[in-house]
Amino acid sequence: MKMETEEMGSRRLDRVPMSGIRKVMNQVNALRAEGKDVISFSAGEPGFNTPEPIKEAACQCLRENLTHYPPNRGSLALRQAIARKTEEDTGVSYDPETEILITCGGAEGINDCILSTVDPGDEVIIFKPAFINYEALVLEIGAVPVSIDLRPENGFQIDLAEVESRITERTKLLVINSPNNPTGAVYSRDSLAGLGELAKKHHFLIFSDEMYSALVYDGLPFYSMAAFPGMKEQSLIVNGFSKTYAMTGWRLGYVTAPEKLMNRLVKHHQYTTTSIATFLQEGVALSMNLPETLHEVEHMKAMFARQRQVMMEGLDSLPGITYTKPYGAFYICADVSGVGMDGETFSRRLLDEALVATVPADCFGDSYQNLVRFSFAAKEEDIREGIRRIRAFLEASS
Repeated sequence: MKMETEEMGSRRLDRVPMSGIRKVMNQVNALRAEGKDVISFSAGEPGFNTPEPIKEAACQCLRENLTHYPPNRGSLALRQAIARKTEEDTGVSYDPETEILITCGGAEGINDCILSTVDPGDEVIIFKPAFINYEALVLEIGAVPVSIDLRPENGFQIDLAEVESRITERTKLLVINSPNNPTGAVYSRDSLAGLGELAKKHHFLIFSDEMYSALVYDGLPFYSMAAFPGMKEQSLIVNGFSKTYAMTGWRLGYVTAPEKLMNRLVKHHQYTTTSIATFLQEGVALSMNLPETLHEVEHMKAMFARQRQVMMEGLDSLPGITYTKPYGAFYICADVSGVGMDGETFSRRLLDEALVATVPADCFGDSYQNLVRFSFAAKEEDIREGIRRIRAFLEASS
């Protein structure tokens, strides 16, 4: 008897859910295709265009026919530019020849880091709520996600004693994301230093998603996990250009890691994407650290800070909605239970009835059914219009 087509698929994917973020984004795209005016607070996408110097440099490299295969590790010129920027920003020095890998966005970087270090049966500690890719990849491998739920009333900060209580002899990797998606939390220096000490004591690796490292507010400092004593050798860091440089569609990210780990990542990368478009890499190498580019980046960061304030003031004006103040990234996790709905119901009805898209936070962790993620990466005028629509929606629902 022949198997049904669906039964012929890989069974390991049965444990992996579809992306809750992408589900909402697909709904937004469908509504817009129908001509509906949707305000989107769902996507983690800056409402800005890529800086002009980067676009011009990429076009020039295309005209110069830089269209042939680059090295698997990525353009050496780009790796050198990333090494300079990383050392300037974090104080950590990486060898561009052996310790930097260019990836197809941060998503591939996450994929490379987890699939190159974790085996079936290994335990991976993940702080919740968390970006959904981490647990999905752990489940796909056949490893065991160990969830530690962080509490809104504690600013979604880490309890080191709780972390140590969850470490076992099978703990292989601990995942952190600071500044955090979806909460906007920025982990304290003491918390990160403490995690480093636990990693050294119990001999596990730390994977640190630092995609939002440049987006920190109210004067808070950012600390890279690799900057703590002895932790460069036990850390894999993913970063990229999507958020800080408004380059989501370019699909350009990178991983920094010690050579002994990087060789495994490169092996996995070879069979995943092989390499990223040469003219894009060479163009970014020429332009990412130019004063004109960095000026545009600083302007965008200032605008994110402004949009954060507008979103917080808007949410403050809405009855029944509370939130934990974000100090990084461009997300706010709001509790909507005060309006008599859980997060999934609120998000679904808000999109259907008011054409405002948000993401219910239960896709980031089962314990967060009353929370909804709002992205303030949208333009300021869209944030104000979205808040106006939410207010009208709540009034009509009361």
